[in-house]
Amino acid sequence: MAVSKNEPTGKMPVDKPASAAFQLKYVGRDAAAGMITGTMAIPLSVGIAMMSAYPIKVGLATVVFASLIGWTFSWFRPGNYIGSPGIAAGLAPVLALGVSAFGVQNMAFCIFLTAVMQAVIWKYNWQRYLLVAVPVFLIEGLLAGVGLKIFMKFLTFTYELPADLDTTGAFWSLARVQMITISLVAFVGFIYLFNKFKDKQPALPYFVLIVAGVVFALFVPVPMLHVEDVALRLALPLPQIDGIMILIYMVLFCAMLAVIDVIEQVMSNAAIEKIDPLGRKCNSNNSLLAIWVANLGSSFFGGMTNLDGLAKSTTNKLAGAYTKFSLLFIALVVGFFTINVQYLTYLPKFALAAVMMFSGYKMIVGLIHVTQYGRYALILATVCGALVYQVGIFEGLLIAMAIHGIIHFMVYTQNEKIPGRDVVKRYFENLKKQSRDVS
Repeated sequence: MAVSKNEPTGKMPVDKPASAAFQLKYVGRDAAAGMITGTMAIPLSVGIAMMSAYPIKVGLATVVFASLIGWTFSWFRPGNYIGSPGIAAGLAPVLALGVSAFGVQNMAFCIFLTAVMQAVIWKYNWQRYLLVAVPVFLIEGLLAGVGLKIFMKFLTFTYELPADLDTTGAFWSLARVQMITISLVAFVGFIYLFNKFKDKQPALPYFVLIVAGVVFALFVPVPMLHVEDVALRLALPLPQIDGIMILIYMVLFCAMLAVIDVIEQVMSNAAIEKIDPLGRKCNSNNSLLAIWVANLGSSFFGGMTNLDGLAKSTTNKLAGAYTKFSLLFIALVVGFFTINVQYLTYLPKFALAAVMMFSGYKMIVGLIHVTQYGRYALILATVCGALVYQVGIFEGLLIAMAIHGIIHFMVYTQNEKIPGRDVVKRYFENLKKQSRDVS
């Protein structure tokens, strides 16, 4: 059977995968993939922005800007070839913590400072040290705790009633039971469709859920999404604080945000490399370049942090994308709703809840990946997740790392009778050696 000239055969094409000739050759399929992925990204981005305590319009604008930066850098410094950047669910509660601690007026400075830290990490290729200093299983535990936060946050949407129906004062009522039943059917239906089409058309469950939800809401009164049409303005990301202690805490917060963002991107790259349709290798340092530039730029309009999300990247691949030219069309789709946010008010909250609760669930079951590191890693990752959910993201991760360090120290000093200072010395020697292996 003849092979179409527009269909790669599995061998690397003659044109370089980042060249204009290669991108233009597959512009049709990349355009279609971008339209599909962009549509699927709308409810995800809306939910993540809400979880982050950011205006929805700002979250969408961040996706547009990050997509344009990712597409631009793909021409000369490609990190991966089908990754779709945008705001990440794993960072949503971290950003919400920042909004709560410093106020939304200071978040632009926080994102700016985070970008500067990431630029330093990129410049000296320090992500290789981070991957060793902060064990992957602790990051998985942190994400599980974050996933639980997301799940519980949007669980409230499944039983929320329209204001005109919530008049009895009692929680249980016929209207409440009806709303819970509607939400349950939507959630179960979404999971069924996702499991059925995840390897073929992963965007289909999102389309079906949103379209069915919008149509259903025309006949049955349900709570609808409220979107504030905020103005997007360019401004210098200057801090508005009084007190050195607030500034110190802000710097520590930004360091945590930068580290988690970098590690998540490196982990995403590893997964994206496995699903690349042409088996192309990822360059994490190039991906970090696009991330910190996008973060730096978004800080000037009050935007959020970004990275290549695995859900959107998988959809992009399965929708047929071969290059990051698809990002241009993702930006166009999301940009339309950024300019016309009034159309988002047709989205029922129970449909958004199904999308975000499923995202949280996927982050929780990510703990399964930790089993490959052994029982100790699984226990500590679970403890980390519980601490993140109960105590806080920043504090939970630090406590889990401290527990890991103490156990590591005690095992070597007690079981192997090694002096404490030698344990510390060995740790840093191993850190240096493993970082060379990672690089």
